[in-house]
Amino acid sequence: MKAVRFHQTGGPEVLRYEDADQPLPGRGEVRIQVAGSAFNPADGGIRGGFVPIPVTLPHIPGYDVSGTIDALGDGVDSFTVGENVVGFIPMNADGSAAQYVVAPADSLVTAPTRIPLADAAGLPSVGLTASQALFEAGGLKAGQRVLINGAGGPVGGYAVQLAKRAGAYVVATASPRSIEIVKAAGADEIIDHTATSVLEAVTEPVDVLLNLAPITPDGFAALVPLVRDGGVVVSTTPTVPTPGDEARNVRAVTIFVHPDANVLSQLVALVDSGDLDVAIARRVPLSELPTIHQQAEAGETHGKIVAIPPAV
Repeated sequence: MKAVRFHQTGGPEVLRYEDADQPLPGRGEVRIQVAGSAFNPADGGIRGGFVPIPVTLPHIPGYDVSGTIDALGDGVDSFTVGENVVGFIPMNADGSAAQYVVAPADSLVTAPTRIPLADAAGLPSVGLTASQALFEAGGLKAGQRVLINGAGGPVGGYAVQLAKRAGAYVVATASPRSIEIVKAAGADEIIDHTATSVLEAVTEPVDVLLNLAPITPDGFAALVPLVRDGGVVVSTTPTVPTPGDEARNVRAVTIFVHPDANVLSQLVALVDSGDLDVAIARRVPLSELPTIHQQAEAGETHGKIVAIPPAV
């Protein structure tokens, strides 16, 4: 099969588009003929060796997948050959940047039918991150106010949609190139952080502050007074400590996305009902994935990108 692999960690130049052995599913696993493999920034971190996830070399990146089951391992009775699935698969195992990938059956759910199968790869890890940040960590409820800092990226798009659907009042920051996307996602207020001070623009306290943007420790700490007493600060940025305020009982939570088939099934149901939009910025042939890594390294990518393997 064709796959993108790296045989040593390093810059994008270590990626090779090459032939690899087709994997065989073990007990509790299925093999998927890949329709789409979503690129995520952490793929570059794993490739570069500075995201602390141990992988065996050579390694195939890609932990978001959509495709069709074509083989079952022993003990799998939850799926049948020919079913279309989507999933957030283990980050330390060979991934979806290939024509075939093996994945634990319990990490997969039936794919949405309302959108192209390849596009469904853009949902799992970012959708789960948004949901876990807002509801597991933030405890967001109807009638509350949430400030989503950095709402213009893939996670932000889902976070705005999910928060709005939950009945929250959504204040979002975005750059000019993302304002229309964030508006379409349903934000009640949008702050152009390139032109306006967030501290001045947010005039009422928020219950949840969700940070999705690169930020300095001082800049992050400066936002905490915007959170009401007893509120929560949630961040997906592990390189910067998440600040709280013990004196006002403002909690601080840093989240690391984890697999959750039940929540992913709920997200798929929202896609199929038309209540959750899966936005794909670009679709590229799998052979161009090394170029996407180069562009990401240079800060030239925006939005969710899905790599599509050649037909088998």
